[in-house]
Amino acid sequence: MMKLTQKQSLPNPKDVYRVTLPNGITVLARSSFSSPSISMGGYLPAGSIFETDDKLGLADFVSSCLMRGTKSRTFDSIYNELESVGASLGIDSNVHNVNFGGRSLVEDFPLLLTLLSESLRFPTFPKTEVENLRAHMLTGLALREQDTSDMAALVFDRMLFKGHPYSRPTDGFVETVQSITRKDMREFHRRYFGPKRMVIAIVGAIEPRKAAETVENVLGDWQVPGQALTPAMPKPKPVKKTVRHHHHVPGKFQSDLVIGMIGPSRKDPEYFAASLANSILGQFGMMGRIGDVVREKSGLAYYASSNLNAGIGPGSWEVSAGVNPKNLDKAIDLIEKELRRFIKNGVTKEELTDNQTNYIGRLPLSLESNSGVAGALLNMERYDLGLDYYQCYESMVRGVTRADVLETVRKYITPDRLVISTAGP
Repeated sequence: MMKLTQKQSLPNPKDVYRVTLPNGITVLARSSFSSPSISMGGYLPAGSIFETDDKLGLADFVSSCLMRGTKSRTFDSIYNELESVGASLGIDSNVHNVNFGGRSLVEDFPLLLTLLSESLRFPTFPKTEVENLRAHMLTGLALREQDTSDMAALVFDRMLFKGHPYSRPTDGFVETVQSITRKDMREFHRRYFGPKRMVIAIVGAIEPRKAAETVENVLGDWQVPGQALTPAMPKPKPVKKTVRHHHHVPGKFQSDLVIGMIGPSRKDPEYFAASLANSILGQFGMMGRIGDVVREKSGLAYYASSNLNAGIGPGSWEVSAGVNPKNLDKAIDLIEKELRRFIKNGVTKEELTDNQTNYIGRLPLSLESNSGVAGALLNMERYDLGLDYYQCYESMVRGVTRADVLETVRKYITPDRLVISTAGP
């Protein structure tokens, strides 16, 4: 059981300050005076969901270029200012959002926010920097084509989420990245970057209201009247029968496979049951049952595990493995049999109790740092979990029963309707 003192120290409605500024920015702040530093994180809705098929990789390109030059600072001056005070700042993107994070001493927090503000609001996309970044991205895409794990995952998403935004790689393809112009980048920034539904979390040696006031002083005047709204997320169409595709990567001595199906979103009521089930299936200990059967007992895989990708939209529930190409079919057969056994018998009382204890025990460890707490605050906001989420966490985890797990795995795990993606020689 989580100790009372640990539970009291978890984020809760009494010590997390939440306010939405007039321009639409939501600020979450929590004090921690154990060190003189501040961790900051956040996001705004300008991800790859806004891209067209012929410009895949645009959101990634734009977010990666934001700190490479603004109206008042060059690429070098931005990083020189950060380094001069020992601060850090980074920006990236995913399907839904552009994400940012940084760290500084409390006295340098206004500077950190100023650099973030300028990067988000006034990037200039300098030609030289754009082309340097494009070359770097194209090199990454070339390396992806030779990576059997990356290609198996890419093909898996394309088959599982056919016709859905999740089917597209956020880093695009060589031809799409090559076609992106500075005009495309400026237009994407103009249309989708703005304060509405932006969220920023601040944790550290500062009073929460003071943190929110600092954000308002720096970002409160940001207004984008025509900021586009995120399109509605369509429901994916599950496959009607098992589909399989092999992506040929010549010259390789390993094959990688991904097997799976549509899973719950983070907001679905079955999430905790599915998460605990996934831990038992292919995470806990030596990669759970999948690791035990495919890797340890049969010796068919270099690695084997399962993963539950539950986010804003529909998730995926998948098993991944790296195998000797000659063992590919054997490994797939073993995984299918284990999935059937899992939905037939469910989990044991000991397995469930061990994993529940693990979830509860590791929670305080994940919140030991300011950055860990900032990430927790962002998750509460992103998934509408409520400010009392971590106070209720133990009871929600302990409340999952073996019957709940069995009902959930039978709902989502479909051995007769799998998506099977492999890549290798």
